[in-house]
Amino acid sequence: QVHLVESGGGLVQAGGSLRLSCAASGRSFERYAMGWFRQAPGKERENVALINSSGGSTYHTNSVKGRFTISRDNAKNTVYLQMNSLKPEDTASYYCAASQSSTWMGFTGDYWGQGTQVTVSS
Repeated sequence: QVHLVESGGGLVQAGGSLRLSCAASGRSFERYAMGWFRQAPGKERENVALINSSGGSTYHTNSVKGRFTISRDNAKNTVYLQMNSLKPEDTASYYCAASQSSTWMGFTGDYWGQGTQVTVSS
């Protein structure tokens, strides 16, 4: 069982930056692939970024490539999403998720956090 708590969301102007954090409690965080997802009102949930258990392999969806970076610190049981050059279309609730697999391929989202709101003003 893994409990996930996101933080770091807020209101920022277009072009600004935010860093989201997801703190995990429970056992064997270092064995889980982790991911960030987002959902805007009226839209389906979207996969933003994934990272394997060691942090050596990542995936970023095309719309955030070059702007967002996922990383993790297994010693701190935390995964991060650094978001730069934010755009109004990045406005959404952002969720952290864990997959009971070491690789991000086939990410299953077995555990989810409650989400943190990111609002980007134009």
